[in-house]
Amino acid sequence: MSVEMTVLALGCVFGIVQVFVAAQLQTRQHGLAWSLSSREVAMPPPTPLVGRLKRAQANFLETFPFAASALLAVEITGANDATTELGAIVWLSARLAFWFAYAIGIPVLRSALFATSIIGIGLVLWPLLA
Repeated sequence: MSVEMTVLALGCVFGIVQVFVAAQLQTRQHGLAWSLSSREVAMPPPTPLVGRLKRAQANFLETFPFAASALLAVEITGANDATTELGAIVWLSARLAFWFAYAIGIPVLRSALFATSIIGIGLVLWPLLA
């Protein structure tokens, strides 16, 4: 399997992990009865950690379709090369670091890591656009 497809599979796993971790911490905050309910009752705001993890998850879900599309496009067209491999690794590494930086509340680093992940997507797309 190519590096790009491995990174895509790992990105899928990472997305699921983000959903699971945020949901578990939110259930811990509000209780199992809330988690199993229709969630129509007004609840207090999330703890800072839960809020940051939910926002990090939303950010990942906003950009994942672009990364996945780029990775699939280079695989399908056979345009994958060392640049697309590097871009895929940069994208996933930056997304992982972004999640940790967001979770512990490092704003400037978080923004730099987001930008780095976008550069990674750009590296994957480069052979398709050049």
